[in-house]
Amino acid sequence: MPETSAPARSGDQDLSRILTWPNAVTVLRLAAIPLYVWLLFTTSHQLAAGLLLGALGATDWVDGILARRLHQVTTLGKVLDPIADRALVLTAVVTVAVYGAVPWWFAIATLSREVVVSAAVLALAAMGAARIDVVWLGKAGTFGLMCAYPWLLMAHGPSTWQLALRDCAWVAGGVGLLLAWMATFAYVRPAREAFANGRGGRALR
Repeated sequence: MPETSAPARSGDQDLSRILTWPNAVTVLRLAAIPLYVWLLFTTSHQLAAGLLLGALGATDWVDGILARRLHQVTTLGKVLDPIADRALVLTAVVTVAVYGAVPWWFAIATLSREVVVSAAVLALAAMGAARIDVVWLGKAGTFGLMCAYPWLLMAHGPSTWQLALRDCAWVAGGVGLLLAWMATFAYVRPAREAFANGRGGRALR
C-alpha cells in the first residue's frame, strides 16, 4: 500500500509562515511610524499625529490576539512584534520630547527602563535562560505610558481642553512609569529562576 501522510492536527501551526494576518498588522504598525513622524514635524497636524500615535499604541495587542485566535503564531511574528513595540516606544518618547510636549527628565526615565529591560532580556537569552512570563505590573505600566505620551502631545497647547487632558496625561504617565520600574525589579527573581532552569535543561541534554 502506498504511504500516506498523517493528517495534520488542528493545533498544528506552521511557524515558518510569513504571509499571515498578524504579521500584516505588525508590518502596518511599523509602516505607520514614519507617517506619524512626518505628520508631527512637517505638518501642522499635531492633533492628528497624537491620535495616530495613540492608535498605534492601543493596537499593540491586536497582532498577538489574531495570532492566537487564528492559530497563526509564526517565528517571524515572534521577532517582528517586539521590534514593533520597542520601535514605537522609542519613537514616541523621543519625538514627543523633541517636540517639547514632555520634559527630557521624564523621557530619559522612560528610556532608561526600556534599555535596562532590553539589555536584561538579551543577556538572559545569550546565557540560555528559560522564557520569563510578562508580569501584570509591566503590562499596566506600558499601557499607562502609551496613553500618556499621545495625550501629552495632543495637550501641548493653551486651550482649556488641552489643560484638562494634560492633567490626565500626567496622572497616567506618573503611575505608568512607577509601575514600569516596579515591574523591572519584580523581574529579578523570575530572571534568576529562568537562568537556573535554562542551565538545568542544558545539563540534562
